[in-house]
Amino acid sequence: MHEEIARSRAESADLRREMEATRSLLAAQSKTGSASTDSSGVGGQKNLGESTSASTSRADQNSQVLEENQQLVNAKLVELHQTKVESGSKYRVRLSGIVLLNAVENRGAVDNLDFPSLAIPAGSGSPKGSFGATLQQSLLGLEVFGPEIHGARISGDVQFDFAGSSYNLSNGTTFGFARLRTGVVRLEWPNTSLIAGQDAPFFSPLSPSSIASLALPEFAYSGNLWNWIPQVRIEHRIRVGENSKLLLQAGILDPVTGEATYSQYSRPPLAGEASRQPAYAMRLAWSYRLFNHDLTLGVGSFYSRQNWGFNRNVDGWAGTADWTIPLANRWELSGEFYRGRGIGGLGGGLGRSVVLTGPLNNPNSEIQALNAAGGWTQLKFRQTEKLEWNAAYGLDNSMAADLRDYPVSAPGDYSASLARNHSGFFNFIYRPRSDLLFSVEYRRLQTVPLSGAAQSTDHINLGIGVLF
Repeated sequence: MHEEIARSRAESADLRREMEATRSLLAAQSKTGSASTDSSGVGGQKNLGESTSASTSRADQNSQVLEENQQLVNAKLVELHQTKVESGSKYRVRLSGIVLLNAVENRGAVDNLDFPSLAIPAGSGSPKGSFGATLQQSLLGLEVFGPEIHGARISGDVQFDFAGSSYNLSNGTTFGFARLRTGVVRLEWPNTSLIAGQDAPFFSPLSPSSIASLALPEFAYSGNLWNWIPQVRIEHRIRVGENSKLLLQAGILDPVTGEATYSQYSRPPLAGEASRQPAYAMRLAWSYRLFNHDLTLGVGSFYSRQNWGFNRNVDGWAGTADWTIPLANRWELSGEFYRGRGIGGLGGGLGRSVVLTGPLNNPNSEIQALNAAGGWTQLKFRQTEKLEWNAAYGLDNSMAADLRDYPVSAPGDYSASLARNHSGFFNFIYRPRSDLLFSVEYRRLQTVPLSGAAQSTDHINLGIGVLF
């Protein structure tokens, strides 16, 4: 681009010199012509004037074209400087993310003011509502685009938010710590990919459309299985027709169980990791092009072995289904369903993998992998390219028989008395520009205990974000 700019400037300078020489010649010949009275001389001067006038016109046009090209190159050079991120290696790096402000109002008590998952009873003398704002759901991501090796394109990315816990500090609500969300390395061939890193569960790939809850995916603990899990997986794509294809995914994962860690300074093995084997998962999805969008139907499975001490071993498993169905060019229905047990590490059973008859550290306490089922569904309407409307509902239901027979939860889990958790929301997301968005969301949460009154909360969220 620098060389092209230099050439354009040199050509412009040459044209300007030629124009000045032509004008000087015209001026000199005009004086000579006015002193001559010969008719042939007058005719010759007229022809010469016409010739030099045409030459000057062509030179002006060429100069204008070169000037426009130079302006275009300058604009592209400025854009290149704006988008370039310097890397320690020779490979291209891209910075992206969102600066997001969420202002919230809760009408009722919740487990987390900014991005609640459960409605809880208000404490004695406590207010039955709250208002606040946060930037902790802002995101920061880096992508690197590496070389091609043996036909595979290499790339990687890492993503952070600022929702790391800082609430035990003075004014800690405004001091969100940076928190690792995902980070993966990809090797991609034309039909096969190898992916290694920390990522969302590939057998439960969807989440509702919302910018009110980015620190936790919307409907976490309300039927949306999620976690950011270290994993290695392979994906293979098979085209089965002009408009349809199959996707096969399989991998191994860290066998997360949802337990609270016991130490700030070290990482002891938790129940899944104490089993001395990884978790296993797979998914099969079929896609078909419909209404200029992809109709996708998928089924998946998950298994992990867990050792809770004193030879108390349990099996965690889940069967999943997901769907994305275009109903017309502007309408879309999506969602997921699961049935499983011992999957608190994925948010199933309100984040509880097991329930017990007594304390976990008592070898005489019997243990049971908690059976649960749940899911969510969403209806989307794309009114314009800039405005979309979403309505969704999610439910997580733990089996009442398990809760009655095993009334004690593991340390750090939600109480074993909670049986169901419902969530429903309605929102709109408006993007007046590609880098600016606004959203308003109303969400209703209802948490139902095994016995007693259900707790309900209304959550209203205003989001304003700038993407980069």
